[in-house]
Amino acid sequence: MNLRDSIVAALREAADPARAPQQQAYMKSGMPFLGVAVPQCRRIVARVSGAHPLPDAGAWQAAVLDLWRGAVHREERYAAVELLLLGRYARWLEPARAPMVEELVVTGAWWDYVDPIAGRGMGTMLAAHPRPAKALLRDWAGDDDIWKRRTAILAQLRAKRATDTELLADAIRPSIGSSEFFLRKGIGWALREYSKTDPGWVTAFIERHPGLSPLSRREALKHLKRKGLP
Repeated sequence: MNLRDSIVAALREAADPARAPQQQAYMKSGMPFLGVAVPQCRRIVARVSGAHPLPDAGAWQAAVLDLWRGAVHREERYAAVELLLLGRYARWLEPARAPMVEELVVTGAWWDYVDPIAGRGMGTMLAAHPRPAKALLRDWAGDDDIWKRRTAILAQLRAKRATDTELLADAIRPSIGSSEFFLRKGIGWALREYSKTDPGWVTAFIERHPGLSPLSRREALKHLKRKGLP
């Protein structure tokens, strides 16, 4: 069997039919579930891909898209995301692969796909290829598609001291006036994560942007309030 078929077979072997309806209801998914938890999907992809090494970036992209486009259960798309983010192929996650990433973000159009792609995927691309990745994220920050916007907002979730605050601000500003829940929540999450590194920058940003929604502001300040900071 090829990589895709082997991953699908392993997912089906791990299926838990009793769990599947609960997952589908929680995720409000039109696509059915097999009942496999995300960490288990991750382990399956790591194990099976080790037995089916991919020779180059083109083969890797084809495998990711084959899994994604051919999925009949949501875990198969989770597996495509995990293959996209697999550490052994991180060097291939470069700006030339942005159209593939964009396809997953736009057609996935839900937080369970988009958030790991943003924080782990675009974060990896940004660290390795800062100039083109920053240009791409600034473009996505103003896009009509809310999931591309959320990706831009969340791309530096794991960056900590390496965070480019100008990019973070540029990613957030176009969505400050949006009524979209996932953008407001994403703004708050991004600011909250960075507040663990630079609370002063985050509080100053909030003060300079009174148009931030109450949800964004509340989420952004959660960590600081737990620490007793103003």
